[in-house]
Amino acid sequence: MVAEQAQPARGTQSQLGGQSERERVNATARAVVESAADAIVAFSTDRTVMLWNPAAERMFGWAADEVIGLEPPIIPEEHVAEHNAVFERVRGGGQVSFATRRIRKDGSMLDVRIDTSALTDSAGEAIGWVNICHQTGEDDVVRHYMAERARVVRRLGDVVADMNAQRDLESVLDRIAASLRELTGADAGGFVLIEEDRLRLVSTAGLPDRLRGRVASLSSSLVGELLRSGKTVMMATGESGGFDDLIWSALPGLHTIALSLSHVGGRPYGALYALYSRRTLSHVELELLELLAGHAGVALTNAMAFEEVVRQRAHERAVIDGSADGIAVLDEAGNVKQWNPAAHRIAGMEASQVMGGPPPFPLPAPGERRTHKLPSGRWIDVLCTELGEGGEKVVDFRDVTAAKELEEAKDLFLATTSHELRTPITVVQGFASTLASRWEQLSDADRRAAVRTIAERAGSLGRLVEQLLLGARAGADALPVNNGPFDLAALLRAAVVSFGPLSDKHQVVPDVPADLPLASGDSMATDIIVGQLLENAFKYSPAGGTVTVRARAVGALIQVDIEDQGIGIAPGDHERIFERFVQGEAGDRRRFGGVGIGLYIVRRLAIAQHGTVVARSRPEGGTIMRLTLDQADGLPPGEIYLG
Repeated sequence: MVAEQAQPARGTQSQLGGQSERERVNATARAVVESAADAIVAFSTDRTVMLWNPAAERMFGWAADEVIGLEPPIIPEEHVAEHNAVFERVRGGGQVSFATRRIRKDGSMLDVRIDTSALTDSAGEAIGWVNICHQTGEDDVVRHYMAERARVVRRLGDVVADMNAQRDLESVLDRIAASLRELTGADAGGFVLIEEDRLRLVSTAGLPDRLRGRVASLSSSLVGELLRSGKTVMMATGESGGFDDLIWSALPGLHTIALSLSHVGGRPYGALYALYSRRTLSHVELELLELLAGHAGVALTNAMAFEEVVRQRAHERAVIDGSADGIAVLDEAGNVKQWNPAAHRIAGMEASQVMGGPPPFPLPAPGERRTHKLPSGRWIDVLCTELGEGGEKVVDFRDVTAAKELEEAKDLFLATTSHELRTPITVVQGFASTLASRWEQLSDADRRAAVRTIAERAGSLGRLVEQLLLGARAGADALPVNNGPFDLAALLRAAVVSFGPLSDKHQVVPDVPADLPLASGDSMATDIIVGQLLENAFKYSPAGGTVTVRARAVGALIQVDIEDQGIGIAPGDHERIFERFVQGEAGDRRRFGGVGIGLYIVRRLAIAQHGTVVARSRPEGGTIMRLTLDQADGLPPGEIYLG
């Protein structure tokens, strides 16, 4: 927003020419701002409005003369701290783009994305800030929010991994304090140990190193107040900027302290402090602080356990054998001389197979980590540490296969969901555009066909969204069911009648006895299960054939089998298909579509009814999906939640 002024070499004529050129550039700049389609708002360093272009008037409803020189009326109270925090972030240069909400003059709320940058003078000094506001739809806000949350989660994951890689207790404590400022934006922070009735500062970031070792009374401290509250995180503010229990570590202008407890062995071990003197904090920072404190407890536990192994070699076998991580002790030649039970479970090799030889995977340099894939397909994280000067090494490795698979599954889920959403949206958009641009040229039959297609695709979108919501609730163990006696036979017959006309390639055949006992469970949840299993039977038997719905009373149970004559299930996949984001074969997503959570939801709904769902292969080809429920035993119905 700063225009460079041309400097003529000499003479009045050159000066007048330069003056004219500067006026022309300034006039052009004003015209650009006035004509801009996006709302442009400039603030001075005292946070009052300096510029308010016509697009801002249109977006927010206030005229320029109503806001110039005043604090902006567009910021909701709950977003004031965020607004100020963004200004602080761009003070030193750079830009910040964020999604938020703003108030219109009529009181309504707008979802906006704001690009913020510093406003500087010709000397490069900050004289204010510029906001360019873009109105966004709900999808843009959600995408931006999810991307930001994913970024924070990834960074937290990196920090936690780095923290857990530290085996020395002092290094872990220093990494915790450094991570605190990095993740929460605190101006300073530290970690205090709880030592009976006092606190001791053992790690700092952003504070003088001479403060290490200072002590304070536990009972009169914020930590004591937090312990008495039974909570794990709290925030305190002070008008004077000083706090009685942390005078020895106060920052100039200190106005807010947030702290959270870290536990080791199920007991409070210490507390993580975040100190703020220049900015405010929100619930996001508090949440990150609590998460970091929890992970700090884990990292401290690992570091303390490792130091105990080094200090007490006489007890190393018991400690090593009890570890959940695989641990190998190597002699000076690099050959294995200890191999704990967890190493056997993770690597799949017994001690007798590896003793006296090198470990069955490559080692990183001492103090570093390395991720390696074993021949069995498992992924492990390996850390190698030297023991003293004797050349011995301790190798610590853990199974990270689940994390790797989950990361890959989530990436595949996002890609697949995007594809599943794009197809019906493209069709809806195409037909809607055709109707809008060629309404008069189309016949009534063509219009009805287009509207029918739009309705069908919108229904597909609705079903996909409903399945995603069910999958999210199932993953959070929050599927409500209302268990009680219900007529399973009638439900199955109705499902056969409903699904029969849906495919001209398939014949749906009921085999349900008239005297089938009442089942115990939730009729709505069971209807979802049966519908999903019938949909799968149609989907995975593309050539058609008979789909049989069979029910039998077996002892105190009722078994419902849904059989198809389709492609069947590959060996080894009969349990895997019930996991999230999984389909039967690697190419099934492209071949059959779907996001791979249908059978996951089915199993969780069955468990919530105290039932089971299993998959079996038919010898003659095809699949049998078996749902098992209890027979009704006369107990009164009662609502339960999975979990």
